[in-house]
Amino acid sequence: MDYSCEDLAKMIDHSLLLPVMTDEDLENGIQVAIQYDVASVCIKPYYLKRCATLLAATTIRPSTVIGFPHGGNATAIKVAEVRQALADGGAELDCVVNIGRVLSGDWGYVRQDLQAMAECVHDGGAKIKIIFENCYLQDRHKIRLCELCGELGVDWVKTSTGFGTGGATVEDIMLMRKYAPPHVQVKAAGGVRTLDALLTFRELGITRAGATRTVDILEECRRRLSGAR
Repeated sequence: MDYSCEDLAKMIDHSLLLPVMTDEDLENGIQVAIQYDVASVCIKPYYLKRCATLLAATTIRPSTVIGFPHGGNATAIKVAEVRQALADGGAELDCVVNIGRVLSGDWGYVRQDLQAMAECVHDGGAKIKIIFENCYLQDRHKIRLCELCGELGVDWVKTSTGFGTGGATVEDIMLMRKYAPPHVQVKAAGGVRTLDALLTFRELGITRAGATRTVDILEECRRRLSGAR
């Protein structure tokens, strides 16, 4: 085996974004993330400040979403969301492209939208992940977005919100890793529900995965590695 459960845990952004999650659910989810020492907790924006407080004594990075899940907010609103998230302790922000503008081919607007968010995030000392929502896009859109994100110094490109009509696929991960420059990392999200899915995407070059089934994935890892000894 060329991995450990600790390695895989530090690839997982534990996702707490379902609209029906209560405050109790969010509290419990943060404790799960702490127990398994994941990479980050990606939580609903209103709970980020509380999340950051609970994670302060850990190496887990508090994160949230911007323009979620459709990316259709005006750029000024997205930037305001970024500023609020930074003030609340966000260390990594997952920001959705304006999907309609991408499909319209308005690349000038898309660049300006991404640049405004990226500059604000980086000025605040945080990292930015740009969500494409690939299920709605053609390959030419994905390729151009990878190129733009490289030009703008984005930290990660991300496949999906997990709330569209589809999630991460092998084909999309291969395409994004091919066309995103080496300094841009790739995150898989949507459908990363099993250890085998995570391992497959890891082999294709992702460094992060959004997951709600963190416990299932890491407990299966423990079982498998224990059985291998």
